[in-house]
Amino acid sequence: MIKNLVDGLIHHDSSKKVKGTVVMMKKNALDFTDLAGSLTDKLFEALGQKVSLQLISSVQGDPANGLQGKHSNPAYLENFLFTPTRLTAGESAFGVTFDWNEEFGVPGAFTIKNSHINEFFLKSLILEDVPNHGKVHFVCNSWVYPSFRYKTDRIFFANQPYLPSETPEPLRKYRESELKTLRGDGTGKLEAWNRVYDYDVYNDLGNPDQGPEHVRTTLGGSTDYPYPRRGRTSRPPTRTDPKSESRIPLLLSLDIYVPRDERFGHLKLSDFLTYALKSLVQFILPELHALFDGTPNEFDSFEDVLRLYEGGIKLPQGPLFKALTDAIPLEMIRELLRTDGEGILRFPTPLVIKDSKSAWRTDEEFAREMLAGVNPVIISRLQEFPPKSKLDPNVYGNQDSTITAEHIQDKLDGLTIDQAINNNKLFILNHHDILIPYLRRINTTTTKTYASRTLLFLQDNGSLKPLAIELSLPHPDGDQFGVISKVYTPSDQGVESSIWQLAKAYAAVNDSGVHQLISHWLNTHAVIEPFVIATNRQLSVLHPIHKLLYPHFRDTMNINALARQILINAGGVLESTVFPSKYAMEMSAVVYKDWVFPDQALPADLIKRGIAVEDSSSPHGVRLLIQDYPYAVDGLEIWSAIKSWVTEYCNIYYESNEDILKDNELQEWWKELREVGHGDKKDAPWWPEMESPEDLIESCTIIIWIASALHAAVNFGQYPYAGYLPNRPTVSRRFMPEPGTPEYEELKTNPDKAFLKTITAQFQTLLGVSLIEILSRHTSDEIYLGQRESPEWTKDKEPLAAFDRFGKKLTEIENHIIQRNGDQILKNRSGPVNAPYTLLFPTSEGGLTGKGIPNSVSI
Repeated sequence: MIKNLVDGLIHHDSSKKVKGTVVMMKKNALDFTDLAGSLTDKLFEALGQKVSLQLISSVQGDPANGLQGKHSNPAYLENFLFTPTRLTAGESAFGVTFDWNEEFGVPGAFTIKNSHINEFFLKSLILEDVPNHGKVHFVCNSWVYPSFRYKTDRIFFANQPYLPSETPEPLRKYRESELKTLRGDGTGKLEAWNRVYDYDVYNDLGNPDQGPEHVRTTLGGSTDYPYPRRGRTSRPPTRTDPKSESRIPLLLSLDIYVPRDERFGHLKLSDFLTYALKSLVQFILPELHALFDGTPNEFDSFEDVLRLYEGGIKLPQGPLFKALTDAIPLEMIRELLRTDGEGILRFPTPLVIKDSKSAWRTDEEFAREMLAGVNPVIISRLQEFPPKSKLDPNVYGNQDSTITAEHIQDKLDGLTIDQAINNNKLFILNHHDILIPYLRRINTTTTKTYASRTLLFLQDNGSLKPLAIELSLPHPDGDQFGVISKVYTPSDQGVESSIWQLAKAYAAVNDSGVHQLISHWLNTHAVIEPFVIATNRQLSVLHPIHKLLYPHFRDTMNINALARQILINAGGVLESTVFPSKYAMEMSAVVYKDWVFPDQALPADLIKRGIAVEDSSSPHGVRLLIQDYPYAVDGLEIWSAIKSWVTEYCNIYYESNEDILKDNELQEWWKELREVGHGDKKDAPWWPEMESPEDLIESCTIIIWIASALHAAVNFGQYPYAGYLPNRPTVSRRFMPEPGTPEYEELKTNPDKAFLKTITAQFQTLLGVSLIEILSRHTSDEIYLGQRESPEWTKDKEPLAAFDRFGKKLTEIENHIIQRNGDQILKNRSGPVNAPYTLLFPTSEGGLTGKGIPNSVSI
């Protein structure tokens, strides 16, 4: 007893006070309707139910607790009942004072216990002056629920990264325990406060309880329909199919489970976008459908379409429109419907028609957008003529192209076809093999379309010239008989000119669907989600690679969950606006069979498509065969900048193969990604082995590229190029008119009306344009490539210096892009529509800008 008394006196004599600042956002700062919650929290505070924090030593173990880091005495937020220090909108700063002594050493973590009734968003804790250590930063960015919601106290670590083997012993068990919490046990209902990251298949797109037409194939978990995994939500199965997960009502779309820290909860436009998407589907879609069903309008002319942007379309008045305006606040209607309150539907003018109302129809612009439009990732070099199919002839018969030398020989600037191929002059936009297996079924819906191949010639001035478009339909007698194909060639005279414009429209319809389903949804949104889940489950927040990748996962799980709820689900907006209709998602699963992770690297993708060849003397290790290819030129600069940054960063922490192999968290992360997250491809031979720093560098570069630049390139150009639907129609409603039919006569006498009656209908146009306008906007709190939410994201100086160099390199690239866009020799940078290519310009303002690379797939 005497010893304890003496120890206590010594401890008392050596104890000091360490002051800190806690930055947080109370729930009601983000939810202005929750004033009652704020009052309740203040009542709890007055009754002694406070928010307490305890520091955890990184040097002194507690013998009574298995030598885990010793805890300080509890400290409490100061002056919670009074007006706190306001920082930015919604943020408050509170003081906190800890007892501390020399033996305790530097704190490596802290626990926090919320004894209030409401959750709050904890941004950070900064200890101002720990003796002999100075400032200690804890970057938190997490929702903290009332303590009764948790089995153990919430823990947050200081911003000093550690590889697992280098973790201070007093922190080791805390590190392992936190990961175990985030993994969960794979059972039970998940609530917002559970913070569990887990996997599931896409078995929630349909709603079989509503009838057979609402049934959709489960994607993932089968060889027929492989798919990346999504986040588990733990909803119960449907009544009629125990393998399908039930859906929540549209009204509750924002309540779909994702871990709370993955939810939109930042202020400003993120929540607006969420509300906008929900409103679009919940109110606007059914009401507009009813309005336009009652008055089935067609666009009669391009002037009618232009009115959407210049004057607006008068929405029919009456009880349905009143129901719409009653359901949504006036400010939201003005924003969503672009109305002035008088029922006029108006949209901002898309970039593609800002300078000229007709340049989009030129052959040069049609071809240029394959290099600098919203889907510049498909075009490939033609290496054999005529183009051959890779479809199984035993199932699909002869699918090879029917384009002949006679179709194109006179358009090759004096070259023979062999010379053009050998000189790397022939290119193809090929949507044939992707669509043929589904085309017969797609054409049983309201869609009437073809599978297309478009051949192009690279001219001496660097621009592409369309040579021919082949449109194919499955043979009426059965798949085994191959296809019926027809080839169209350019014309600017008479009815042949109108037929050529329609042929380009059918090719554009194919490209629009492939863009939305494959280039955009599958190859960015869907494939990146397993990386988000695995990183949170297997890499501690202390892990350097977690710190590297974390910014590139912001909002991804949330936007994907919202997409499953209202965009890619049965009867959702995507099925309503894109030509494959109810077969859309199933088709994307078949395409995923050919997805190869290493090929997502930009240089590998360009080589695979034949657009570039390896060349060690070229700046990025590859030489482009189309030198003026804006997406590839800008993209290679961005790719190289990302790779340089990742290389510098990884080399700080890993010097040898042994360092990689002995990192148990890293190995478990990669194993889970292969075997679970992308588990349908676990046996693929192309996965990096994760045995060397080179494996890690290349893999992390690909992950960051997909989440940032690739997504930006295929997302933020949607409204600039496809906001004017005639340029990028998403649907075709009838086949090419045949001579002797009324449709053919109309094509001769009123070609514009015939064109508009063939492509996307008025209602689908309004819905599609509304959607892509929302999806093409940057939030005002966006964080762009080369930026971080917190400057204290790591304590290590070397990574901070490398990251600063990365930011400066991106600024250089911005200047290069500006210079290239001003170079008159580069025909593809702006084209006939005078729309400079800025989709890979790293930074942007908020709103509809057509530029800017956000860190993550966040919309």
